[in-house]
Amino acid sequence: MTFEEPKPVEASNQGVWAIFSSTFLTIFLAEMGDKTQLATLLISAESQSPWIVFLGAAGALITTSLLGVLVGQWLAKRLSPKNLDTAAGSLLLLIAVMLLWDVVQMGG
Repeated sequence: MTFEEPKPVEASNQGVWAIFSSTFLTIFLAEMGDKTQLATLLISAESQSPWIVFLGAAGALITTSLLGVLVGQWLAKRLSPKNLDTAAGSLLLLIAVMLLWDVVQMGG
């Protein structure tokens, strides 16, 4: 069984919307109910200034997303997609092992 390298998506209108929608859905679902959203909820409730909290939270999320895009672009120019996949998989595996280790230590 062989795997082919993913082909770059053309910058056509359909390609742009496919990338945008998959990115939006992935990030939207990943962020739903996470600690950032809960912190924003609490800050908004305490401050009684929901629009100021919204602007601050949106600015922070835009900034972190920009950093992710810039670092991803920088890495993509220096590493092959296969190496990036291996590095990301290894990092996620390490995080999973560390979380499992914490669970085992707390249970014992």
